[in-house]
Amino acid sequence: MAHLVDYIDFSQKSFQGCALFILFNPLFWNPYYGCYFLGFIIFTLGLARDHVYQLALQDQPYYAPVHQPILGSVLFGIGSILVLSSMYALGVTGTYLGDYFGILMDAPVTGFPFNVTGSPMYWGSTLNFLGVALYFGRVAGLLLTAEVFIVYWIALQWEDPFTAEIYAKRERERAKSKQGGKSL
Repeated sequence: MAHLVDYIDFSQKSFQGCALFILFNPLFWNPYYGCYFLGFIIFTLGLARDHVYQLALQDQPYYAPVHQPILGSVLFGIGSILVLSSMYALGVTGTYLGDYFGILMDAPVTGFPFNVTGSPMYWGSTLNFLGVALYFGRVAGLLLTAEVFIVYWIALQWEDPFTAEIYAKRERERAKSKQGGKSL
């Protein structure tokens, strides 16, 4: 008598894909798992982006006046402090778009580095790109840094109002629930 498992072709891509989707969907429904998964994807893509940036600079001509290794190192250090300290202050869900999953912080973070800039991850990352370009003396790195700056600036035009609105909405809902709980 044949075993039922003999009638399953595990090598079929369609079967494997279906099994992955069945596994993925419930994980993504959970806001925390979804946020952690998205965080992993964003972090991994960031590493890939940084690696490709490094490769791109290696392929570009060196220009001595742009070669400022000390300034580049200082800017990279400042950028890294901004990025890492903001990740620490926000935690995983605050760093990786938890608010898009309905995971809101109790209160806005106002301490360092947010008392220096409202978007320390974006501007710290921009400083990292600039620092690397100067460290290696690559004009192309300056152009790519300008692209990073523009992309982050555009993202903030949408992200800042979105974040402000979801927190304002939460405060309106809290105020409304407090009013509803009072007896006259």
